[in-house]
Amino acid sequence: MTLTVPAMMTARVPGPDSGENRVLPMPDLTYTPEVAAETAHLYDRVKHVVPPVEWPFHAPYVAAINRLKKERDAVILAHNYQTPEIYNCVADVVGDSLQLAKLAARSTARIIVQGGVHFMAETSKLLNPDKMVLIPDLKAGCSLASSITGADIRRLREAYPGVPVVAYVNTSAEVKAEVDICCTSANAVQVVESLGVDRVLFVPDQYLAKYVASKTKVQIISWHGACEVHERFTGEELRRYREADPSIRIIAHPECPPDVIAEADFTGSTAGMIDYATSQKGGKVLLVTECSMADNVAASARDVEFVRPCNLCPHMKRITLPKILDSLLTLQHRVEIPEELAVRARRSVERMINLQN
Repeated sequence: MTLTVPAMMTARVPGPDSGENRVLPMPDLTYTPEVAAETAHLYDRVKHVVPPVEWPFHAPYVAAINRLKKERDAVILAHNYQTPEIYNCVADVVGDSLQLAKLAARSTARIIVQGGVHFMAETSKLLNPDKMVLIPDLKAGCSLASSITGADIRRLREAYPGVPVVAYVNTSAEVKAEVDICCTSANAVQVVESLGVDRVLFVPDQYLAKYVASKTKVQIISWHGACEVHERFTGEELRRYREADPSIRIIAHPECPPDVIAEADFTGSTAGMIDYATSQKGGKVLLVTECSMADNVAASARDVEFVRPCNLCPHMKRITLPKILDSLLTLQHRVEIPEELAVRARRSVERMINLQN
């Protein structure tokens, strides 16, 4: 079978067209027997979640990207919400947003391509200031990150003088630069309690803030942001699944509303959800999170039956194999953070990391 996939247009990178800045030509994207053989072991990883009819479209990109990574001395970071063909077939590092940035810092690669949204690329740049960080689509944003600004933090400090501010890592570098410390969904309670105060400002996720408040005696003053994926789930929806099959195990992310968490058998961070799901040998699991995460876990946990009450993240889905290839060819789009801002933003992230070490 021979199938030719249309090539993307490439743009020139500003600066001299030589050395590390040169634009590389578009590779042949024909699905040939050679490409099929080259990518067969990768398709074996995802054949339970990627239909055979789709693979001839993905395989030429997978092969070209994996070759080009070596030529560019690049690594690809893929968040758990990336589609299976990205997460399982071209990514070098996978995980949640902070895991990706921390593991990338250990790499000797010159270039980092962020398979995720913009705040993740910024965090990677903060922790890897000497590396080139690329995001394949500048419009890959985040409802949480866009719900609050640095100016908002400054106004909160005026309204609550002396109260420390904790920012979820799902925030822009501008916000990170204004807060005292960052947190993840996994360590939020630990971070809040590490400050040794009676109350904290917690931004921007109102539902994660409510979850943290239920786990600590520290008073939590929250912001009004929410994840557009997780906030759409409801407790009533989950009760219907449980009524249909009482044996189902429901696993929720703490970004979900309280009525969802009340119905869950387990609530935890992305990594915690994966660990719990894969431990349910032969059981039926409902992952209350973004669709592709369930696909990626299902690709490896083949003895678990996954029920998917699917909510897609439109921002994560802006990252595709063609855009990753184009990013490697053109070295677009580069993530840059002004140094004065980066110094302050890096401090709040490193304070969190040092707390865990």
